[in-house]
Amino acid sequence: MNGSDDVEAATAAGGGMVGGDDDDNAGPYDPFDIATTKNASVQTLKRWRQAALVLNASRRFRRHCFSKWQGNKQQLIISFKDWIENYVESSAFHTHRFPCGGLFPKEWKTAVCRCICKVLRTKVSLPSPIGGYLIGVEQLASISRDHDFSALQEYGGVKGLSDLLETNLEKGIDGDDANVTKRRNMFGSNTYPRKKGRSFLMFLWEAWQDLTLIILIIAAAASLGLGIKTEGVKEGWYDGGSIAFAVFLVIFVTGAISDYRQSLQFQNLNEEKQNIHLKVIRDGRPVEISIFDIVVGDVVPLNIGDQVPADGVLITGHSLGIDESSMTGESKIVHKDQKAPFLMSGCKVADGVGTMLVTGVGINTEWGLLMASISEDTGEETPLQVRLNGVATFIGIVGLGVAVSVLAVLLIRYFTGHTRDSVGNVQFRRGVTSVGDAVDDVIKIITIAVTIVVVAVPEGLPLAVTLTLAYSMRKMMADKALVRRLSACETMGSATTICSDKTGTLTLNEMTVVEAYVGRKKVDPPDGSSQLHPDVSSLLHEGIACNTLGNVFVPKVGGEEKMEISGSPTEKAILSWAVKLGMKFDVVREESKILHVFPFNSEKKRGGVAVQHDTKVHIHWKGAAEIVLGSCTEYVDSNDCLQPMGEEDKEFFSKSINQMAARSLRCVAIAYRSFDLDKMPNHEDQQDQWVLPENDLVLLSIVGIKDPCRSGVQDAVRICMNAGVKVRMVTGDNLQTAKAIALECGILASEADATEPTIIEGRAFRVLSEKEREQVAKKILVMGRSSPNDKLLLVQALRMSGEVVAVTGDGTNDAPALHEADIGLAMGIQGTEVAKESSDIIILDDNFASVVKVVRWGRSVYANIQKFIQFQLTVNVAALVINVVAAVSSGDVPLNAVQLLWVNLIMDTLGALALATEPPTDHLMERSPVGRREPLITNIMWRNLIVQALYQVGVLLILNFCGRSILHLKDETRKHATEVKNTMIFNSFVLCQIFNEFNARKPDEINVFTGVTKNYLFMGIIGITFVLQIIIIEFLGKFTSTVKLSWKLWMVSAAIGLVSWPLAVIGKLIPVPEKPFAGFFTKPLRCRRRAGHSA
Repeated sequence: MNGSDDVEAATAAGGGMVGGDDDDNAGPYDPFDIATTKNASVQTLKRWRQAALVLNASRRFRRHCFSKWQGNKQQLIISFKDWIENYVESSAFHTHRFPCGGLFPKEWKTAVCRCICKVLRTKVSLPSPIGGYLIGVEQLASISRDHDFSALQEYGGVKGLSDLLETNLEKGIDGDDANVTKRRNMFGSNTYPRKKGRSFLMFLWEAWQDLTLIILIIAAAASLGLGIKTEGVKEGWYDGGSIAFAVFLVIFVTGAISDYRQSLQFQNLNEEKQNIHLKVIRDGRPVEISIFDIVVGDVVPLNIGDQVPADGVLITGHSLGIDESSMTGESKIVHKDQKAPFLMSGCKVADGVGTMLVTGVGINTEWGLLMASISEDTGEETPLQVRLNGVATFIGIVGLGVAVSVLAVLLIRYFTGHTRDSVGNVQFRRGVTSVGDAVDDVIKIITIAVTIVVVAVPEGLPLAVTLTLAYSMRKMMADKALVRRLSACETMGSATTICSDKTGTLTLNEMTVVEAYVGRKKVDPPDGSSQLHPDVSSLLHEGIACNTLGNVFVPKVGGEEKMEISGSPTEKAILSWAVKLGMKFDVVREESKILHVFPFNSEKKRGGVAVQHDTKVHIHWKGAAEIVLGSCTEYVDSNDCLQPMGEEDKEFFSKSINQMAARSLRCVAIAYRSFDLDKMPNHEDQQDQWVLPENDLVLLSIVGIKDPCRSGVQDAVRICMNAGVKVRMVTGDNLQTAKAIALECGILASEADATEPTIIEGRAFRVLSEKEREQVAKKILVMGRSSPNDKLLLVQALRMSGEVVAVTGDGTNDAPALHEADIGLAMGIQGTEVAKESSDIIILDDNFASVVKVVRWGRSVYANIQKFIQFQLTVNVAALVINVVAAVSSGDVPLNAVQLLWVNLIMDTLGALALATEPPTDHLMERSPVGRREPLITNIMWRNLIVQALYQVGVLLILNFCGRSILHLKDETRKHATEVKNTMIFNSFVLCQIFNEFNARKPDEINVFTGVTKNYLFMGIIGITFVLQIIIIEFLGKFTSTVKLSWKLWMVSAAIGLVSWPLAVIGKLIPVPEKPFAGFFTKPLRCRRRAGHSA
């Protein structure tokens, strides 16, 4: 979505309440009509705030005040550097004099920069150097910060630096706790001081900013003063004091405690997002640790898509390209080699492989300084928050109008002598009533009107989204999903299609070689080394051991029984197979010299390496079987005889590949070719630019790797299909393998469905025109041999056709598709850091079933907000109508300011906690996806709302006008009868809300009690609300202007509330039209708006 999609609104009213999926109902002139906030323009996101009716902007928009820094962290450090450099170059810098009269020499520019950095480090408490190392923090920081190559050479290069840091460049540091702690104490930890979040007092102060609450406090103070003056301290403080106490309670509970808890939850989730796990070499083996546990001296392997975890220098690298845009602002890729070995923390590996020696961590890096200086606030708008602000604005305008009307009516009735007190006397008589009494009465009238505004303007409505999102995010963590963007939570509820990877998502990612061909001979069993010629085995061992990013670690104690194999699942499977064939990984690597590496590329589906062994150079390739096979002109048979690759041989190998693929095996081919040592590039720069020859290869072996389907994936796919979410598999694997897995998972119903374009290869899809892709994309269920660009094209085509697309990805090249999709889902285990940063949600266990849980939670967020809206609007409508009718007819209102504030507390905080934190149910997955512009208040909700509101208004108005006779109070004094009647109205009204809260749980189900006993929070809040209501009526009468009720009247109140349950059942039997009610009223209004806009 971009800025051109939006047009200014004619009015703010009604923004979020209307809109259907059809164009007639979509509000092009509505600032609250934002389908997605992902990649939306700043102008679009600002416009709705300007149109919203807000009583407390500092609270409502708190989470958005830092959004200008989001996604642009490097801008701060760039601006900081530019400021220093501009100042140093300026005339002011060069003409500034010391007290002694000297000028700053120009060459002091670098010194000034260093001093400023040193000051910043001093402020964050640089660790004091202790320990027995021959180099200190400042020397290391100076080398890394200034990229001082000459200083590095003076220390003896990388090898000399490693000796000073007591690090073995191949085996890393000693991994024992004492050594790691020693290094952390000496050089610091890989953490940085975070800006403290808002304190509770800050939240309290922001809650004070509500204009209506300020007016109520002023009114309470005036009432308190007048009450004490006229009635004395003992009796006169109750009215003013009770209002003040109720306001303070609302501020504390609604504005401060609730918001503060949410803030703490978001802080915890932010820390979890930053906790990257990576591998380092310690004690000669790869060890997975948190990025926060890295210490100076660690040896860190770097692969494509990794984040550089700390400052350091390159040990070895092949075609290593680093994206330093996060630190320099320049988007070009910087190539690293022995002449440019410095690596900066926070940058990304864009290409190649390498290993680095860590020289600076935490606050001793520029990245650490940057991160310590900015706020990690997840201030972002979500579409639901924007639309709810539209609803709140519409209701607020209505409530404001009602409050002004009530104020006018009450004042007119009062000053014309039509208002009577509880005894029946006229309250205002010209020339008789004192000024003090008149002012006191007017203050009470204003207080009632202002309180109506407090109740009517649902400030808590948009904030309820934050509450439910915070709750959902915390629960989703338990379901193995880490949310990076708030809006993704709710957008998943609208997802109509999921484009899923195969490996590790639909399958277990536990791979084993189960079939192998060497030459035309099938090796059975596949690890039968005796069936191979020693020279063939030697070539296989060399090709597998050198052409891998994995590792085989054999401990000194335990031997091969405790051997550890690391790497990607495919590489681990092939390494395990080679070990069973007799490969000695360390021996092969020691005897071979790696000259150049071409890392596995998801575009080319293969990776290669040039290896020198004695005077020979072998170029080994490994990758997708049919692609590598296409480059082979010869093959080696099991007896080490070189055979030409004829048509018959190619047909044999192709047939073998297809047969393995049909059994859902991943097919990988291993091939090599010899190369003349004299033709090898001699210069390091030339080697980096050298392209490995990939023609005239000799086929060594084809292996079939089994990766079984996950156990629950069939059920998960079926749930998605029933929920109206189409699952599509997008994989780089062979089309036959993809088809077999798709049949096993249930994505394809039968073999008959496996025809083009339902099942298609990536290259066939990418050659289509844009219009053809849009038509074909809807039919595709399986795409095989797809490149990341094919995935991006599929996502774009599906979105163009109106689908809401969720896409999974794990590779660096998947980043564009993850960014383009409505919801990008990165894999937590296999995913690169680049993919994770481009995603909206990280699936921590790489499991498709977890993706389905995310869909459930997305629908739950939307459903919970709808429950809360239905509940709150019922309270709003009933309270407003009762007070307006009573004010117009009798000049008095049955619900006073303190009582309305208690009702507001029930709605805004307790109601939101109870309804916005309902866990998802299976019923949610039996519905169709929620349309992006589906009205927030559905016809079903309108029906439920109207039925309950009419009942409450009717019963309570009957009590208001006929309560004395119905409750047999005619024999009581007028004052006492009025107090009992009003207390009864208040009590019945609150109990109606308590019982109606159960109805709001299930707006479209007859049985509203399903699962209620398992929701302890809901039951607890209902219990607390009921107990507090008893305390208010029975013990706090002087504060709330109520009297104690007999047990019979309590039973009557409960019965009135209880009727709402059977009434809800009857109401749900009333049919509702499919077209949204709002459409009947807003369509003519929109036509007028468009006509006026065009005119």
